[in-house]
Amino acid sequence: MGRMLLQAAANYPVETHVLENDPDCPAAYLCRHFTKGDIRDYNAVYQFGRNLDAVTIEIENVNIDALEKLESEGVKVFPHPAVLRTIKNKIAQKQYYAENKIPTAEFVVTEQLADLKKHEHLMPAVHKLAEGGYDGRGVQLLHKRDDFELGFDAPSVLERQVKVKKEIAVIVAISQEGKQALYPPVEMVFNKDLNQLDYQLSPADLPKETFWKVEAIALSVVRAFRSPGLFAVELFVDHNNDVFVNETAPRVHNSGHHTIEAHFSSQFDMLWRIILNYPLGNTKAILPSVMVNVIGNEGFNGPARYEGLEEVLRIDNAFVHLYGKALTKPGRKMGHVTILSPEKSDLVHKANKVKQTLTVQA
Repeated sequence: MGRMLLQAAANYPVETHVLENDPDCPAAYLCRHFTKGDIRDYNAVYQFGRNLDAVTIEIENVNIDALEKLESEGVKVFPHPAVLRTIKNKIAQKQYYAENKIPTAEFVVTEQLADLKKHEHLMPAVHKLAEGGYDGRGVQLLHKRDDFELGFDAPSVLERQVKVKKEIAVIVAISQEGKQALYPPVEMVFNKDLNQLDYQLSPADLPKETFWKVEAIALSVVRAFRSPGLFAVELFVDHNNDVFVNETAPRVHNSGHHTIEAHFSSQFDMLWRIILNYPLGNTKAILPSVMVNVIGNEGFNGPARYEGLEEVLRIDNAFVHLYGKALTKPGRKMGHVTILSPEKSDLVHKANKVKQTLTVQA
């Protein structure tokens, strides 16, 4: 995501800096200044940001104490560190929804594995580590009492499993002046084995009333943060068309990658507008789209090799993004393909063709 944000930066008068532990990371070759350091380390983050005008993130796992210190010294942080502190911890995040009367699945907090036995009434349920989970890791489905041993022996959230009809995401932009813009909701389809996004359709196929409800709830989540920034709100729609917030990401997000080609202003362009205090961009779609994640194939670890790339590049209105990651491993996000078409059936057909054709091997 840092790489794509830097690609969008080329359109604006900015001098870019990146802090990362891997000097060969995809963003390292596109920034003006690269600093090697651990984003979880207080001194590394503080020293990196102390002479900058503004700082943003591509992942939540960053030292928030250092960001708060930078903010107190006049560095603009997007979003505010207080928002990151809430979102980074899934317990705090769920409590935030409850305190602000935002609909979310019924939940309890567990401190240790033994606590699960007290809450059998929530089964089937989802157990989520408070901190450290990412891309499906740190999440465990519990279907029956015998599954308790699969849970986490650490502070976590146990939430009643929603009978999901559709999973939806909405990208919301908030300017420094508090103005807002929403991208149309997208429908996400997940890989059940990896528990991560497989592909998504934009716009989501929802009844009009549900569409409006999704947008209103997503906006209520972000408004209560009282912070400029770009936010991805993930929601569930159940079989009664009731809407529940699942999680929020305080940054550019996988569910917004299609906006690069499919919308007038991409999520990456939008974040630069927010940081630079420019007018918010146009979130309208140019055409409906589908975005397919390209992930490392099972059984392959090592230098990445792409099979079927030329065939995918021959597909009309298909846009390939490879992230420049040198090494592949099973389930690792290596790129994505966005396809534009006015016909949903055409989008689904081409998405399946991409999934069957483009593979990442070693």
